[in-house]
Amino acid sequence: MKIDCAAFRVAEGVEVGLATRATTVKPLYKSGKHYRKLIEEKIAELTELQSLLYANNSYSLLLIFQAMDAAGKDSAIKHVMSGVNPQGCQVFSFKHPSSAELAHDFLWRTTQCLPERGHIGIFNRSYYEEVLIVRVQPEILRSEALPVEVLQAPDFWPQRYQSIRELENHLHRNGTRIIKFFLHLSKEEQRLRLLRRIDDPEKNWKFSTADIVQRASWVKYQQAYEECLGATSTEDAPWYAVPADDKQNAHLIISEVILDAFKSLHMTYPRSDRARQRELQTIRKRLAK
Repeated sequence: MKIDCAAFRVAEGVEVGLATRATTVKPLYKSGKHYRKLIEEKIAELTELQSLLYANNSYSLLLIFQAMDAAGKDSAIKHVMSGVNPQGCQVFSFKHPSSAELAHDFLWRTTQCLPERGHIGIFNRSYYEEVLIVRVQPEILRSEALPVEVLQAPDFWPQRYQSIRELENHLHRNGTRIIKFFLHLSKEEQRLRLLRRIDDPEKNWKFSTADIVQRASWVKYQQAYEECLGATSTEDAPWYAVPADDKQNAHLIISEVILDAFKSLHMTYPRSDRARQRELQTIRKRLAK
C-alpha cells in the first residue's frame, strides 16, 4: 500500500493554517491485525535501508519530532524505528537547557548531537523549541542573557528562522538529509489522552502538571507552530504535518515518509575494484587451507 506523503508535506513559503489541516484522516489499515502487518513490512524495509545507509557511508539522516504534549512523539519513535540497528541510530531528547547550554547560541547544544555519516539521528524536540516554547514563554528567552540590541530587534524571530534555515541548508549540502514531523493533535484528543494518563496507574508517570500549564496556552502554541512551519519548511528540509489523533495511522505515514527519503538517495553497496578483489581472493585461499 502506497501512502501519498505529499498530502502531508508543508509547501515552502506558504502560510500555514493548522485549523484547516486535519488531525485525523481515513484509516490506512482495516484492522489491528492489518496495521501490524503493514507496519512490520515497513520496519523490515527500513532495517534493510539503514544497513545500506551504513555501508554507503555518504549520507546521514536526521529526523526531528515536534508536537504538543501527548501527541505521540515517543510512541512514533518507538514503533517506527523499532527494527533499526541501535549501533547506527541515536535518539536525543532535549529538555530545559542547562546553564552551559544557555551560555551558548541557541543552536549549539543540538549541533553537538548531529548524526555522523552512515547513521540516523532522531531529535525528540529540537532547536525548534527556541521558536516555539521560548516564544510562548518569554521568560525562558530572558534567561539566555542575549545582548539587549538582539532581544529588542524588530526582526528577532525572522532572524532565528533564518539561522535555522541556513543551518539546515548547510547540513543538506554536506550529506545530512533532514525530515521534520509535526504531529498534529486536536485539543480534544489531547484532553482524552491526558485523562488516560491520570486514570491509568501505569501511565501516571507520564503526567505532569506542566502539561496543563502548556495546554492553557494552546492557541498561542498553535500560532507559534503555524509561523514556524511556514517559515522553515523548505525543499531540502521539509516539514510534514502528520494527523496524530490516530497513532497507528501516524506511524504508517511517518514510516512511509522516511522510506521515501531513503529511496531518493539511490544508494548502492560499495563495489570492490579489481585490486581489492585480488586481495580478497588471496585471503580466501589462505582461509580455505
